Amino acid sequence: MTMTNTFSILLARLIFAAVFAMAATFKFLGMDATATYIAAAGFPMPLALAWIAAFFEVALLIGLLTGAYFSYAAYLAAVYVLFLGFAFHGPSHWAGNQAEFGFFVDHFTFFAGLLFAAVHGPGDKLVWRIPR
Repeated sequence: MTMTNTFSILLARLIFAAVFAMAATFKFLGMDATATYIAAAGFPMPLALAWIAAFFEVALLIGLLTGAYFSYAAYLAAVYVLFLGFAFHGPSHWAGNQAEFGFFVDHFTFFAGLLFAAVHGPGDKLVWRIPR
């Protein structure tokens, strides 16, 4: 593997991890606001779901950053991102705010990147290998 490939893979992992780190941080710092947002989308038990989402994002962050169970973490993250795209920015939101369509499309590009990462793995460097 070339130095450019290694750098690109590590940078991609860092970007994925940073997105989930920011999302979790915003949730932990504004749990009530997150719960309000979840409730506005029509989900029950919004505060519990907000806490679950924050801890799930931390778990994804750890998996993507360390490479431990990387493909599983990337697949789970992809499903999560797709769910978020439809639940919070899907077609029912477009009429009220055209920017929501852009947010929806952004989720699909992130979804595609996570699927690509899941298939190709974390690379050979800076990976915590879990014995089987």
